Amino acid sequence: MARIIGGIACSHTPTIGFAVDGDKRNDPVWKPIFDGFEPARQWLADTKPDVLFMIFNDHVTSFFFDHYSAFTLGIDSQYGVADEGGGARDLPPVPAHAALAQHIGASLMADEFDMSFFQDKKLDHGSLSPLSILCDHPDGSWPIPIVPLAVGVLQFPVPSAKRCWKLGKALRRAVESYPEDLKVAVIATGGLSHQVHGARAGFTNQEWDHQFLDLFEKDPEALTRLTIADLAELGGVEGAEVIMWLIMRGALSAGIKKLHQSYTLPSMTGIAVAVYENQDQMLPKDKEAEQRAHIGHQLAGAEQIAGIHPFTLATSVRAYRLNKFLHRMIEPDHRQRFLADPEGAFAEWGLTEEESDMVRRRDWDALIRYGVIFFMLEKLGAVVGVSNLHIYAAMRGETLEQFLATRNQPTALYSVAGKEGMKDLKWDKAS
Repeated sequence: MARIIGGIACSHTPTIGFAVDGDKRNDPVWKPIFDGFEPARQWLADTKPDVLFMIFNDHVTSFFFDHYSAFTLGIDSQYGVADEGGGARDLPPVPAHAALAQHIGASLMADEFDMSFFQDKKLDHGSLSPLSILCDHPDGSWPIPIVPLAVGVLQFPVPSAKRCWKLGKALRRAVESYPEDLKVAVIATGGLSHQVHGARAGFTNQEWDHQFLDLFEKDPEALTRLTIADLAELGGVEGAEVIMWLIMRGALSAGIKKLHQSYTLPSMTGIAVAVYENQDQMLPKDKEAEQRAHIGHQLAGAEQIAGIHPFTLATSVRAYRLNKFLHRMIEPDHRQRFLADPEGAFAEWGLTEEESDMVRRRDWDALIRYGVIFFMLEKLGAVVGVSNLHIYAAMRGETLEQFLATRNQPTALYSVAGKEGMKDLKWDKAS
C-alpha cells in the first residue's frame, strides 16, 4: 500500500521564486531563505518519495471567481507554468501522478468531502515557488511527480481550520488505501503572518508565528478552535491561509518527529520551513481494504447494468481532449471552423484518427464508449443538425421509428440548438 512518510510545511511567497530565478543563493538578503529550505531539500533527496502531495492556494491566476471552490484536486498528468502578469517563469511543466490523484479524489468524495477536480490548469507561485527551491530540474524535468490540491482561501466564506484538519485525516485514509507501494510526502504551503491589502498591509506578528509553529507540532488540534477572524487578527487576513497546513498535519500521525524548523522575516511575510517525519505504526490487520470498498460502494454493481457508462475521473482524464474539442462547439468561431473544414479542425486540435473518425461518422455510441460525456454529443448534434432523439436511438442501436415507439409522445423531437441551429435541424426520420 502507499504510505505517507512525512511532511514539509513552508511559505509560498513570490519572493522565493524571485530569489531562485535571480540566483540569489549567496546574497545576504536572500541567503536565510535558501538556508531554511536546504534541510527540506536534503530530506527529499534522502527519503526519495515517489509522489509529492502539494497543498496550496492559487492567487486568482488559473482560478477566477466565476467558479471558486473550497477544495479542488488536480487529476491531470502534468501541469504547466502560469503567467502571473509578467510572463511565465522559465520552468518545465510539472509531472503528476494522475492515478493516485483520481484514487484520492474518489476516496475524499466517499468520505463526504464535496471536491472539485481540475485538469488543463497551470500552477502559479502558490505551488511553484516552494517546489522550485525544493527540487532541482537541471535536465529540464522535475524529479518527483505531484498531486496538487488547491484550497480556496481568498473569497469568504472559506473552509474552517477544523474542516481542513478533518480533510487531512481523510487524506491519510485515501493514500493508505491506494494499492500500489508508494512513498508520499505531503507539502503544505502558505503563511506565515502577513497581510497584503488595505491600511493594514505589511502587518506581521513574529510572536504568533512562533506560537503557531509550536502548536502545529505539539497540539495541532487546538488550532482548530480558532476562527478565521482569530487567525486574521493574529496573523493578518492573508496569513489565515495557514489553515492549509492543518491538512498536512491531519494526514500525519499524532506523534511526529520534527527534523528541521527555520524562520525568517525579510519583509512582508514570515517565511517558515519545517520538516516532520511520520511516526505511524502499522495495524495488525489490513483495514485499507475496507476503505477501498467504501470508495467503490456508490458505484458497486453498476458494471453489471447493461448500457451504462459512468463518467469517472479516469474517463474524464482519458477523453479530456476530445470532450474539450466538442465543448468548444458553444463558441461560434469554433463551430464555424469545424463546419467549414472539419479535417483541419481535427488536425488543429491534435485529435487522433480514432477520435476524428468517430466524430466524422457521427458514431454516437462509439463516442460514449470512448469517454465522451453525453452533453457533448448533444452540442455536436445541435451544430450538425441532428436532434437528441436521433442520438438516443443510435446509441440504443435502433431506428428513430423504433425508439419513438417507446415514448409516450412519439412526435416530441427536440434539441439544445438555439436561434442559429433551429433552422438547420433535420427533423426527418431518416437523418
